Formats: sequence, structure tokens, C-alpha cells
Amino acid sequence: MRRIGIDVGGTNTDAVLIDNGEVRRAVKAPTSKDVTGGIITALSELRALPAGQGDVDSVMIGTTHFVNAIVQRRSLSPVGALRIGDPVSSSLKPFCDWPGDLAQTAKGGVWSVEGGHEYDGRLILPLDEDSVRQSAIQMRDQGLTAIAISSIFSPIDTDHEHRAAAIISDEIPGAVITLSSDLGRIGLLERENVALLNAALSGLAVKTINAFEAALHQGGINAPLYITQNDGTVAEAATAIRFPVYSFASGATNSMRGAAYLSSINDAIVVDVGGTTTDIGQLVSGFPRESNTVVEIGGVRTLFRMPELLSFGLGGGSHVCLDPLQVGPLSAGYNLINDGLIFGGSQLTATDIAVARGLLDLGNAELLHNVDTNTQSAVLAECERCLEEAVDRVKTRAGDTPLVAVGGGAFLVPDQLKGVSDVHRVTHGDCANAVGAAIAQVSGEVDQIFRDLSRTEAIDQATRLATIRARAAGASEDSLTTIETEDMPLSYLPGNSLRVRVRRVGDVAGS
Repeated sequence: MRRIGIDVGGTNTDAVLIDNGEVRRAVKAPTSKDVTGGIITALSELRALPAGQGDVDSVMIGTTHFVNAIVQRRSLSPVGALRIGDPVSSSLKPFCDWPGDLAQTAKGGVWSVEGGHEYDGRLILPLDEDSVRQSAIQMRDQGLTAIAISSIFSPIDTDHEHRAAAIISDEIPGAVITLSSDLGRIGLLERENVALLNAALSGLAVKTINAFEAALHQGGINAPLYITQNDGTVAEAATAIRFPVYSFASGATNSMRGAAYLSSINDAIVVDVGGTTTDIGQLVSGFPRESNTVVEIGGVRTLFRMPELLSFGLGGGSHVCLDPLQVGPLSAGYNLINDGLIFGGSQLTATDIAVARGLLDLGNAELLHNVDTNTQSAVLAECERCLEEAVDRVKTRAGDTPLVAVGGGAFLVPDQLKGVSDVHRVTHGDCANAVGAAIAQVSGEVDQIFRDLSRTEAIDQATRLATIRARAAGASEDSLTTIETEDMPLSYLPGNSLRVRVRRVGDVAGS
């Protein structure tokens, strides 16, 4: 099995070649504004030597492109939002809890129709199909092609969302339609918000993933393309185009999966120090622990498949202010090679401090003659304090736990931290994100309420559904294993109701 893993970060684009489970070559290249340039450069360097040449089975790419678009309010498509739930849902309209500037960018129009279900699956009202069709005609007249549909309690019964999607497709051929039941969980607003974000990214997803494929073609690679997801797995390019929100946290999860692979430690805290930020999460059975609470993306409340991460502004390019002492959150980022003191610039950064201390051999250390040992100690102590506080917030139980330090800025992690039993550093740790992409598997997940079934029957049915979804995403059925099973009785629902969550993962089919 020969795979190429690529992670397109804000500062660097990392690429690795893994052959039969062993990292053969790893490279870094500056990330380019046009996305493809950095990938092409990384690929050319990766394949410049004989070890990097030859055919590959697949290419896995992780990117922060989509979440950056939300945070920076750019490259978003105007969305037609259809809410199914009148009259009971009319008090809170779609986009009602969004930041004003983001709503102004992404809001193409809002329509509400009668329909939806109760929490136990009973109809609130039949779907008003005539109103859905009229809404679709108005969307078409406004030129909207990115559509998000949400219905009350649609994860329990998806019929109204699917029927509305069929009507809209009749009126707007070629429309890109997102159903909230495909993405989110029970809460209406958070689930609807995920669907709206996904629809707003529909145009950018096509452009970006097509650009990835063009970069591979230009690099002479003819292999299936997969995009990494929030849970540390991958999806085929066609699936990733449909659901770009599933790649929001792929960079951090790639690093965590890479850390587990390189260290052979499946249960640990992972600290990924990049050029601008540090991400801290917890590995459980080799995968990032998922969040079961609301996650804000660009100021928008969501509740869907996301890792539980703590991020803060500490990285290799972090600006250092001495009076008063502060490290980050401002960062030189990809301008470090121009702004840092060791490169002849005028901005003191965390990398300069590390070079002065002898932790790193980079640039021209002779330019740091004004950075005395007291300054070095004070800055590194502040970094240590921030890391210890973050680790304590991420841990789920008392006692010391192992920690794996990865990322290009891992030199800022000291060898000893409070609450940590051992600090592990790994070969190729600076490219752990690309390694995590290269070794990623395919997953299928079900989070659903089952009624009038025994616990065993409900879990079996959820497992079958998760298997179907994993196969549809490109997994080999023979390799599928269940890595997570949760069930919770719902006493507030009539009858025997059970919420079941099952997650299955397997190798990419054909690998």
C-alpha cells in the first residue's frame, strides 16, 4: 500500500509518502494563496528522489480552507433556507442567532412552510407541498442554487425533508441541496445552522476539490482522491464536495491520528503546536474524542460530528511582547521567514526564543545577541504555563497522563509538565498532520432514536446502518470494526425509546 498524505495548513503544506506502513519521505512547502501552488510544490519535492517515485494507491488531503472561509466571511454562496415546521417554529427564523456580518454574506432568503414531526415521530401537520413549490419558484427567480432544508425532529423522521428536496429539484434543476438530517443531531437551530453553513460552502467545495484534483494531475499522479474529515477518517472526493462541513477540524484530527500512529500510543493527550495556534485534544482508542456539546464555528452554534479540541494562540510564529510579558495570540504565520529576528526581521517571535535557547537550529542565531537568558527563561515559562493550563482543561480524569507533542512548533513543549506522566516526541512529528491524513480510514456513523425495539435490536439496527454508510463512503466491508457504541434510554418519549450512536471504521476499499 502506497499512499500520499497532504495537509494544507495556514502556514505550511505538508506531504508524506507512506509505503507499507512506513514513512518513506516527508516534506514541507509554504501554503499558497491559490491552494494548488503549495500542493504542487510539496508533491514535486516529495517525488524528487527515487523513494518518492512510482505509482500510489490513493491520495488523502486535509485542509482548513472551508472553516477559514466561514471565519473570514469569504467565498460563500447565498443560501435559500427552507424551514419545515410552521406554525410552531415561526418565532425563531433561520439565521436568527448568526453574527450579523456572516448572516449578511450567506443569507439569500428564508422561507417557512407547514409540516414537521413531534419528538415521538407523530405529525405536527402534513407537509404543505404547494408552499414548498412556491418557495422553490421564488428561490429560482432570485437565482439561488444553494439550498438548505430543515424540519422539526427530522432525525427521527426524514420524510418531509426528502420530499421537499424532490420538489425543489424539480423547480431548480442543478440545485445543490443540503438536508439537516444528513448532518446534525436533534436540536433544531444547531442542526439547521450546520445545514446552512454546508450550503454556503457548496460552491467553494466544488472549486477547492477540483483544484486539488488538478494539482494531482499536474503532479503526474493518477490515483483516487480522498478528503479527511473531522473524526480522523476520510471520504471520497464526491462525498466531501457534498459535505464540506465535515472537514472543518480535519487539520487537528489529522495531527492526532498521526500522533497515535507515530507513537503507537492510542490513549493520550496530543499537543499540536503549529505556526500560529496550538490544538490540544484527547486520543481515545486512537481517535480524537468527539464533542457532545455545542461547538461554535465562526460564531455560529452547531451540534454535529466534531472533535473536542482546545485551541489557543501559541505557535512558532507567535509574537513575543516583553513589557508586559505576552506570547501570542498574534503570529507572524507564513511571514516568519521575513519578520523573525533570526531571518533579519524586526519582530521577536517564539521561534527566536527557541533558537536563542538552543532548542532549535534555524536561521542566524548571531542576530539574537540582545535576547538574554532571563528573557528566554521568562518567555519559555509563560509557554509552559499556558500549556499546563490547557492540558488540565482537556483531561477527563485525575492523575498524570501521557502526552504526545507534534507539529512544527513542538519545540515549545517542555520535557516535563504538571499533570503529564511522559512527554513523547516522535520522528516526523512536524508532519504528523500529513501522516494522519495518509493513514486515515473510512467511517460510517449513526446517531438515531429507535422506538419499540429492545436494546440489542436497536444497537444491531444502528450497526447495520453504520455499516451501510461506511461502505457508501468507500470502506472495505471486511475491514470494518466498531470503535464506538453509545445508548441512552429516553424516558420523556412514549414507549420503549432509545437513542443509539454507533461508529464503524474500515480501510479504504481496494487499498
